[in-house]
Amino acid sequence: MSTQIRIGIAGYGNLGRGVEAALAKNPDMQLVGIFTRRAPQSLTPATAGTPVHALADIGQFKDKIDVLILCGGSKDDLPQQGPLLAAQFNTVDSFDTHAAIPEYFAAVDAQALAAKKTALISIGWDPGMFSINRLYGEAVLPAGETYTFWGKGVSQGHSDAIRRVPGVKAGVQYTLPSPAAIEAVRSGSCPSLTTRQKHTRECFVVLAEGADAKAVEAAIVTMPNYFSDYDTTVNFVSEEVLQKEHGKMPHGGFVIRSGSTSAEHKQVVEYSLKLDSNPEFTASVLVAYARAAFRLNQQGQIGAKTAFDVAPGLLSIKSAAELRKELL
Repeated sequence: MSTQIRIGIAGYGNLGRGVEAALAKNPDMQLVGIFTRRAPQSLTPATAGTPVHALADIGQFKDKIDVLILCGGSKDDLPQQGPLLAAQFNTVDSFDTHAAIPEYFAAVDAQALAAKKTALISIGWDPGMFSINRLYGEAVLPAGETYTFWGKGVSQGHSDAIRRVPGVKAGVQYTLPSPAAIEAVRSGSCPSLTTRQKHTRECFVVLAEGADAKAVEAAIVTMPNYFSDYDTTVNFVSEEVLQKEHGKMPHGGFVIRSGSTSAEHKQVVEYSLKLDSNPEFTASVLVAYARAAFRLNQQGQIGAKTAFDVAPGLLSIKSAAELRKELL
């Protein structure tokens, strides 16, 4: 086997732990260290013997990491960390604030180009896998409409956004698709649906001591890019209830392209995911794209890139000849 790809993990929350688990299933990769803003000695990695370092010291590891996987949140962490770390390492991240992707891409691209690094941004299942299927649908069925439905499930990005609201001690957010909207799309009728008609959002929040429930609720339901365009319900619960009833992180969804190839023929293409663990699946996607980031950088393809720019074969541990024989 060729030399293993040396991987670093920046951030050790749910996503970071998922990346650690995914790396164990990829024999061409080696986890060389976890980097955290917490006290390194306070973390216990699942993989015995894995070094844990302070994120502030990561600059000392420029020659020891082939790809750094960024596991911070999209609301506050990645906008700062993404460009900063792309100036030092090949990176992969899961930035998922769709409206801000062009701005984030530009910031990361400038740093990665200057450093001759490769930075894959907004990698995961949406944006990421769902984005690719939206592109395929539009390209193959140019006369039609694309619909994306999420859930029912826990959104990591929206849950992280809730937890950043002043007065919130803990919380999770569920995205709920409209069954009626899904069936209308599957019928091939190409309905016109607003954002609010396709989904609702339900939040379960533990208040910090002394927090004003009405102020917290108002801050959540009016939050741009996250909740303001949806009918959002905020439920206040105890820590015990949150852990017992909302401690798991399932998710999933659908991308449906409904179109026609002639006046007589409708065509519907659907891609779906049903996930027991949103962070573990997202982490698995990040790890596959870390392989691609390493290969792209070796080819001299530098700067920021998205899932649209990565050939599928670069994600696989198999050679091009193996892929042609086994999967084509």
